[in-house]
Amino acid sequence: MKLLNLTQEEEIYYCLPLDIDRNGDFVQNSYTVMTNRRILTLEEGKIGQSFLLSEIQAVKSEPQIACGIVYVVAEGKEILLGRFSAKHLTRYSYLFRGLEILKQGRKEHVVSNEYERSCPKCKRALPGTRECPRCSGKKEGIAYVFVNMLMPHKHRLFVIAVLMFLATFVTLANPAIQRYLVDEVLIPGVNDWGKAGMCLFLMLLMTSGIVFVNAAKSYLCSKLGAYISEDQREKLFRKIQSLSLSFINERSPGELMNRITRDTERIKDFFGDVFCNLFTVVILFVCVCAFMLILNWKLAILAFVFAPFSVALSMGWRKQIKKRFHLQGAKSDKMNNNLQDVISGMSVVKSYGQEKRESEHFDETAEEFAKIQKSNEVFFAVFYPILNFALSVGTYLVIYVGGKNVLVGNMTPGELLQFVNYTSMLYMYINWISGMPRALMNLVTSLERIGDVLNQDPSILDGPGAVDHEIVGEVVFDRASFGYKSYQPVLEDVNLTVHPGEMIGLVGASGTGKSTLINLIMHLYEVDDGAIYIDGVDIRNIRLENYHSQIGVVLQENFLFAGTIFNNIRFAKPDATYEEVIRVAKMANAHDFICKLPDGYNTYVGEKGYSLSGGERQRIAIARAMLTNPRLLILDEATASLDTESEYLIQRALGRLTKGRTTFAIAHRLSTLKDADRLVVIDGHRIAEVGSHEELLAKKGIYYGLVQAQMQTSAPKEA
Repeated sequence: MKLLNLTQEEEIYYCLPLDIDRNGDFVQNSYTVMTNRRILTLEEGKIGQSFLLSEIQAVKSEPQIACGIVYVVAEGKEILLGRFSAKHLTRYSYLFRGLEILKQGRKEHVVSNEYERSCPKCKRALPGTRECPRCSGKKEGIAYVFVNMLMPHKHRLFVIAVLMFLATFVTLANPAIQRYLVDEVLIPGVNDWGKAGMCLFLMLLMTSGIVFVNAAKSYLCSKLGAYISEDQREKLFRKIQSLSLSFINERSPGELMNRITRDTERIKDFFGDVFCNLFTVVILFVCVCAFMLILNWKLAILAFVFAPFSVALSMGWRKQIKKRFHLQGAKSDKMNNNLQDVISGMSVVKSYGQEKRESEHFDETAEEFAKIQKSNEVFFAVFYPILNFALSVGTYLVIYVGGKNVLVGNMTPGELLQFVNYTSMLYMYINWISGMPRALMNLVTSLERIGDVLNQDPSILDGPGAVDHEIVGEVVFDRASFGYKSYQPVLEDVNLTVHPGEMIGLVGASGTGKSTLINLIMHLYEVDDGAIYIDGVDIRNIRLENYHSQIGVVLQENFLFAGTIFNNIRFAKPDATYEEVIRVAKMANAHDFICKLPDGYNTYVGEKGYSLSGGERQRIAIARAMLTNPRLLILDEATASLDTESEYLIQRALGRLTKGRTTFAIAHRLSTLKDADRLVVIDGHRIAEVGSHEELLAKKGIYYGLVQAQMQTSAPKEA
């Protein structure tokens, strides 16, 4: 504050790094600072350039290779402020928006809604969450997630724990019985068949018991894994549905499907193959070590010599194993994405005769996956036999030294047999534990991928004051601005008031923001600046489910689910009766063609409804939109790419649908919007013209030019 010489009325709004100097080297302690009165730079702790906001026409940035530059426009000149690394590009976009707000006389701070890529404190990459799990103080680690997964199944865990302790007791008791049989019955040569029979019976009972206990333990653990896997799949599916479209669009369908199916399947496999033996092995390992020390501590130390080598080698490769599993998962996602794309677009592939090329492309991705998979399997095929060999050498050494002790009378044959059994157990458990990094890294990789989704916060959600609101139909845009990426604005400073029951036609060239405006009205995205009001209520204060239940949507490519026509129409209102469905089908001019189908309303339409024509799908979508009697209606190219008859039927159906409802319509053919109450022309990311069809034609502006261009395109050409 003292360095900047701020007055009492001056307040710092934004402070962003200038971490690259004029020579291209990284520096620290250099910043761009914006207050409510000026923009200045701090260079190595000293004030550099300074400009009053009243002198600045604009502040701009220019992305370059792995960096960006920021400059101000003052008195018609562009003046360089400094350079920054590419990771700050998004932050600077918010500074520019903040400048526009301040120049309008509004004292509002712009807050970024986008996720940071790395933690500003520890610099670690963030796993898709807003806060760093390590620095936020929240218990969001893998262990915490794992324990939370187990907590709902405490009663099953208790039964499994009892079986684990029982398995431990039986395993440790068997060598002791063998020792008694050898030392007390066989070697003395006593003809006590009772003792011998009892020992054999106990050994048989122990062997049978361990088989039963392990089978029961494996069954319960597999069942537990299946329950936990099911829980995670349900949580993931619910979470993905609650997340905003911005998150869904950033992830490929194949990747999200892998997280719901493959990663949850890995959790089930871990419980069935690893968890069922984990604690038993740990307890047995400790007990075996203790018994070996009690029997012969010198021989035990000799047996322990090879254990640290095995454990150290296994743990030393832990990070390498984790890296291999992450890479294998990424290659699997890529292969599944390619497969999903080709299968979904098979009609296009066949139409252009590109089967061979797509097969070659898939072969490449499959080969990449097979290559890393092969590399991993070769690594483990070599790694674990080396460990087994080292442990086998230890067993032979123990037998050799122990045998000498028996010959000189320092050990009995039964003690040696018991000790060798415990040594074999020890090495078996070390070998099992050495395989744990592979299983654990497999689990950790899946838990991280699942947590990446579950830890996401929806960018659009009901606030604490969200209420139900019965829509009348007034829609007001108040200085609304939005961009899918903050440094690439799609709509800027949109101001528009739409009255209840009014039909608004949205017009403009491709990419000007018509569909984006529709998405904002549907509250699929939230404005970055300004607000949208529905009947005077901020759209952010209306409960999402309540709001969406009062909206009807008809798009150019309407999605139909694999199922019956009846269920597709009823999707908007699951409790609708047959009478309601038939009523809206008649209003949408769909009833006649549905009745001509073999199974009528119970006709199965197939995935995406491709068994129906485009016009038939469109009329079903209109019926679906009518079913909820919506107060707001969205029509996005609803009659595009249809034949004349289908368009006529759909126009009649839309006429019934739009009557008395506030409607926003986008149409490729401008002639279909001439009956709209008002046309809104969007150009340059802003509203350029507003008026009726006749008013805009008389104005001879942008809309007039679009109409003339379309008329020339559709006019018959001379031979």
